Amino acid sequence: QLSCLLKMVTLHGIPEDLDSYPKDLLLFLSPSDYAATGSCSQFFMNIGKANVDVLPREAPQRQQLVREALACLKVPGTQINEENAEILGRLLCDLGGEYIRSSGGSLLKDLSQCGSFLPDQEEAIRDVISSGNTTFGPPAAWSAFTLSELSGLIPVLGHSILQQIPK
Repeated sequence: QLSCLLKMVTLHGIPEDLDSYPKDLLLFLSPSDYAATGSCSQFFMNIGKANVDVLPREAPQRQQLVREALACLKVPGTQINEENAEILGRLLCDLGGEYIRSSGGSLLKDLSQCGSFLPDQEEAIRDVISSGNTTFGPPAAWSAFTLSELSGLIPVLGHSILQQIPK
């Protein structure tokens, strides 16, 4: 439906008020199409607010969006800074474990918003948390507030990490 709606909206070219349309619609538009109305970082900031789960995780279109976002933001290597994490928004949920490890704990709060994880992402999250080198500190120092901040990651933590959290 969204793909069809986009075809109708863009029938006579890209509208200048495209930012006022539902963000989910942008998932079916390429950044080069959007370029006439704004920057690629603005495009991906809007995409980051969309419900990326409209596209299946394995969908080539979704994987292409992640690749294009990283290229647009000129992400060197696999380390995502906080500014880029904010722009990527929900696209962070598609980054591989190497990005999660390289970025340390800076992505944890954002990742807790993801609905599900692939095994390599889960392992990377556990590695980062186990290191204790995060803004949240080691699990032994966590409070109820920390758990609420990271609530989406609790199913991923595993028994060894959960045991360290104070009652």
